[in-house]
Amino acid sequence: MSKKMAMLLFLPALLLTISTAPKDAAAEDEIFRVKSMSDSKAQIKFFSKNRNHVWPGTDQAYNLDDYGEHHFKLACESGEQICYGAWVTGDGSRWWGVGPDGKKGCSNCCYTCEGKDTRHIVLNPAPPARTGNID
Repeated sequence: MSKKMAMLLFLPALLLTISTAPKDAAAEDEIFRVKSMSDSKAQIKFFSKNRNHVWPGTDQAYNLDDYGEHHFKLACESGEQICYGAWVTGDGSRWWGVGPDGKKGCSNCCYTCEGKDTRHIVLNPAPPARTGNID
């Protein structure tokens, strides 16, 4: 078979393979603006409900040491559910959202990664130690 004939047969097959290959989830950036109104220092992390991923990392947390607004840009997958968990620094019994381990129940603490809206979160003053959420 000639080289020209081989190329003519190969190109359509290559294009068909590329067009039918599974697509990876589209990457997005989700921006969270978080303000803590707690009289104590707090920490926050974000948990994916769709995959085993935590921002900033499993054994890490972002510090919220003042009343300022803190910005967090998370690289996520389109459609991914992201929940926040925050707690009073050094006191895991006082938390917001899904808590420090990402396993507490919450209402209104999860967002869908869409890459188009900035998420605003205000952590209201924390009550005494408890076993429920305070979001």
